[in-house]
Amino acid sequence: MAEVVAAKPVSFKFNACEPYLPKSKPLNMEPPTILWLASALLLIAGFAGLLLPALPGVLLIFAGLVFAAWAEGFAYVGWGTIAILAVLTVAAYIIDFLAGLFGAKRFGAGRYGVMGAAIGTVIGLLFGLPGIIIGPFIGAILGELYAQKDIQSASTAGLGVWIGMAIGIAARLAVAFVMVGVFLLARFV
Repeated sequence: MAEVVAAKPVSFKFNACEPYLPKSKPLNMEPPTILWLASALLLIAGFAGLLLPALPGVLLIFAGLVFAAWAEGFAYVGWGTIAILAVLTVAAYIIDFLAGLFGAKRFGAGRYGVMGAAIGTVIGLLFGLPGIIIGPFIGAILGELYAQKDIQSASTAGLGVWIGMAIGIAARLAVAFVMVGVFLLARFV
């Protein structure tokens, strides 16, 4: 006589009611890898921010360099170097502020000219690089015209604001490269 064998329950991997998603493996990234990625992203954004007024470029570069030092456990770049980088970061903002103030005051821009340049910079961001270059100039001119100055003195003030902005950008670029140089010297020497 034939033996009766109990049937095994059938299981399906696919259920029509639930979507089939293969099990994903977690990203097993080591903390230093994450810190290096964060450092690289901050440095890229920081160097872009040196030219774009909307991003705090020097501060992002400082943060990127701190993350890079942290990724190595501050073994090569110590707190003394980090303190020097922090001083350079603050110096960059002071130089940038003074350059803008110098350009504005040297060429006769008033309070409205400076405010117009700031508004022109923000509006200029919407138009890309040409807007960033021309926006503060036009904003300063409009601000000076609003202050009842003639077109000649308004144009001169606009030029002064633009020159101050250009000097500030050049100073930020110089300080940023000095910061990277200090970091690399501390790291490799």
